[in-house]
Amino acid sequence: MMKHNVQPKLSAYEQEHQLNAQIEAYWDERSRDFSKLRQKELSGPCAAAWQVYLQEKLSVATPLKILDIGTGAGFFAILLAQLGHKVTGIDMSSDMLHQAKQNVLAAGCSADFHKMNAQELDFADETFDVVISRNLTWTLPDVMQAYREWQRVLKKGGKLLNFDSDYGLVTFSRKEDQADVHANIRQELVTECNDIKDELRISTHRRPQWDAQFLRDLGMQVTVEEEIAPKVRTDKNMQFDTLPLFAIIASN
Repeated sequence: MMKHNVQPKLSAYEQEHQLNAQIEAYWDERSRDFSKLRQKELSGPCAAAWQVYLQEKLSVATPLKILDIGTGAGFFAILLAQLGHKVTGIDMSSDMLHQAKQNVLAAGCSADFHKMNAQELDFADETFDVVISRNLTWTLPDVMQAYREWQRVLKKGGKLLNFDSDYGLVTFSRKEDQADVHANIRQELVTECNDIKDELRISTHRRPQWDAQFLRDLGMQVTVEEEIAPKVRTDKNMQFDTLPLFAIIASN
């Protein structure tokens, strides 16, 4: 009788660990091209537009201690450091952090960077005045745990700023138009991105309504702006996603 090798079923912890490793490897490979995209954004009108928007939301004249979660190539870290804030950026991709450090150095400002999982922060309670993130939450295996951690490291009265889009119902495709911010991504990576996205629980929720309700359940005061793209995507030479870019502003 032929014996079949049956693969043992992975535990929920093992499944999430495996998914995290897959996500990390994906962004490692994307890091160089992603950094070029952010450099282009930094050198154009989007950078000034984002700074105006962020200053409006932070509404303080004194330097703040800010945690940039999923810093990627350091876009927010640079903008906020230029505004005089003390910025710590984290990312789970070592290659992304390498790009961030180079970009911050080239911009002539400073920020601290650490390799870290957005869902397991290695910081003490109430460490930061502000926690900020852009286009990260749609990639996380456990957004609920991430939000709990982000609230934990916020000081009383601190602010959480999260900018993202509802990618759950979208199927990504390869872009040929060189003006598109997703141009020249290999088809294999596009397929992998779709596969990862479809495995994530956050893809089954409609956003930002789900996020806002969860943060309110944590006891935070929440304001939602459904679409801020016209305010910050001001570079006519860059073709961004057509999905609304929402802003969630939550306070402890």
